[in-house]
Amino acid sequence: MRFGDFLRTTVMLCASGASALILATLAGANGAGDLGVVWISLGWWLAAALFGLWSGRAAAASEPIRGLLAAARTQTSLPELAPARTVLNRLWPVLAATLLGAACAVVVPQVPAVVAGFMILWALAWRRQSAAVGAIEDRDGARFYVERTRPWEPIRLVRTPGFRASRVDLNGIHTRRS
Repeated sequence: MRFGDFLRTTVMLCASGASALILATLAGANGAGDLGVVWISLGWWLAAALFGLWSGRAAAASEPIRGLLAAARTQTSLPELAPARTVLNRLWPVLAATLLGAACAVVVPQVPAVVAGFMILWALAWRRQSAAVGAIEDRDGARFYVERTRPWEPIRLVRTPGFRASRVDLNGIHTRRS
């Protein structure tokens, strides 16, 4: 799976998980008749969204992403492409947190509210990272793929040859991005 696609999937999965947990929180708080949980949760979600928007405002790749790209192993052939397995292998903590948080909503609606806030923050903070990786791929003429590893091991990338991006200016001159 291409690394940029993996980052987009991560953002969408976190946003979807946050939405599901928000619904679970509201349903659990409604069942318990506790409006205080709803108001405090709304404040937490707003704070998480504002912090996520602020921390994800840069268009450049973050330090952890730059470190992963720099440490990528070079390979001349495409790695095995199994997107579903890669998503389950690498993002199982997001899926587990969503399911466990939703299961706790009946007894303790505060738990999914807290987890939803962290997922909101994560999704908004990482929303521009796939574009930054795409810009690096275009500049360097390479493609980065998520390497198959065990679920508990750190993520590793594979760098394969790609195509440099050639852009056409308004006056018709072809230029290379650098």
